[in-house]
Amino acid sequence: MEYGTESMTNAELLSELLGTKVEVENLQDVVRAPSAIKNVGEKRSRKIYAIRELCQRLMIKESAPVEVIHGPEDVAHYFMPRMRLLTEEHFDILLLNTKNHILRSCTVSIGSVSASVVHPREVFKAACVHSAASIILVHNHPSGDPSPSREDIALTQRLVKAGRMMDIPVLDHIIIGDERFVSFKEKGLLN
Repeated sequence: MEYGTESMTNAELLSELLGTKVEVENLQDVVRAPSAIKNVGEKRSRKIYAIRELCQRLMIKESAPVEVIHGPEDVAHYFMPRMRLLTEEHFDILLLNTKNHILRSCTVSIGSVSASVVHPREVFKAACVHSAASIILVHNHPSGDPSPSREDIALTQRLVKAGRMMDIPVLDHIIIGDERFVSFKEKGLLN
């Protein structure tokens, strides 16, 4: 503290907040499994979850608002503060009007650490209810690695096909990782 909080390591900052010595540098691990860290009981675990929620709210509030989607960076900018700290997969859709203005975002499915069950009927139900002209698929990888899995690619192809049949095009599928993202459109995976 003598040199200011900016000179402290992540472990030192967390130790200061919790009132006990914590030996960890990867804050993502702390957020995902606080009870697995030595000297962190149930009460301190709740503090960590409260800190995580507060940080997520601040990241959302501090991020510049996105109203129109011009490319995958805009989608990532919109979802990164909302999904970055999540400990399970969330599959959301971004509903757009004919000029790519955001109508709303909807969570379609919440899964486990490594999977989320998504059915085309839920995806396109929300799109129909809100009169979306097009949609963008978005989900997170709690591991932090946004690389698409075979299941991600197969699901995307299925949803693109359903979108064509319903005349509600799927413009992209973005996977959010830890400060990184992957765009299916940019990778040529949007068939």
